[in-house]
Amino acid sequence: MPGMADPVAVVVRVNDCITVGDVDELTGLMTFDHVFIDTVGHAVHGRDECRRAWQRFFDAFPGYRNVFTSLTATGPFVTMTGFSECSVVELAGPALWAATVRADRVAGWQVYLDTPANREALALPRDDQPSAP
Repeated sequence: MPGMADPVAVVVRVNDCITVGDVDELTGLMTFDHVFIDTVGHAVHGRDECRRAWQRFFDAFPGYRNVFTSLTATGPFVTMTGFSECSVVELAGPALWAATVRADRVAGWQVYLDTPANREALALPRDDQPSAP
């Protein structure tokens, strides 16, 4: 039944798609009005535009992946801490994410730099900052 999936489980499925570069499955987990926002605040609106953006990203950065060290759900809002792994240094290292799940799909996905201010804004503890390998 739509709306019944655990938001954390949906977020984990999305991240699994990012890890293997599966743009088809990833797109299927997005709402039609999905919004992706990167660390500098650039937003991509709509599932079709996000699909194209993810395909370009996967083509440019094969092997990119996010490693979550914690996931916390407050209703449909999920925050994640962890780090990204990528051969491009600027895309690797500690990061924060937030997602909003609606009807078993992700309506929003935002990536944040792991800073004390962003942790405070996301109501995340300051003492669990991971160190990337």
